[in-house]
Amino acid sequence: MSRRAPFVPDGVPVLSRGRHRSARKGACFMEMASFLAGERWSDHPACTHPVLATMARCVNDLLDDTQRQRLVTMIPEVVGLHPDDRRVGTALVLTAARAALPICAEERQNVMALAILNAEGVLAEQDGRAAGQLSDASRAALATAPAAERWARVHLARTGFNAMASRPAHAAKVVALAVDGISRACVDDTEDRLVALLRDGIDVVATFDSLTPAPVPQPAAGRRVDADHAPTASSTARVPLV
Repeated sequence: MSRRAPFVPDGVPVLSRGRHRSARKGACFMEMASFLAGERWSDHPACTHPVLATMARCVNDLLDDTQRQRLVTMIPEVVGLHPDDRRVGTALVLTAARAALPICAEERQNVMALAILNAEGVLAEQDGRAAGQLSDASRAALATAPAAERWARVHLARTGFNAMASRPAHAAKVVALAVDGISRACVDDTEDRLVALLRDGIDVVATFDSLTPAPVPQPAAGRRVDADHAPTASSTARVPLV
């Protein structure tokens, strides 16, 4: 049965895979975002949070030429979507890993399960919540791969939570791995799942625009604290995880 192509109105750009030197050569999702933002033509514009931009580039490139056009209406939503909150990257890791774990190949499930548990733990620490309290969505995702969850819990028991995962560069790698895992999954609706993931990612980041960033505690006298990874005792706003 043939799949009906999404309707793309006249005048709307046709997205294509990869990086392009100019609009004459084509455009990917983030290049069009750079154009709408009035920035220099680039697939790494400053107008969008870097981890969300990674998700968008990966989804753009892993969809076929027809399904990729479903992303066009989301482009304006990422322009200016760059909250100054250190929890954004971790929240996107959580979103992507939960989407990938139930369907990705077995050899990737351990990494996705670890990403979920670590992200939940890091966010709990940053929000001042007790570690070990999982959201309903995370519990549901982990239930689909109990062996991977057991492995991840054993690993975390030995190493503890990795706050480095909240840094954009690290978070972007995990998100890219999750998107690739979804694209390679043996399911009939990979395109729908990829489009839905980007939709969810945009919505997750948008929630931070209305939140007060988690405060960074001041170090005690004589003690140095890395502000990027310092735990917080309390937070003026908590990340919606369900």
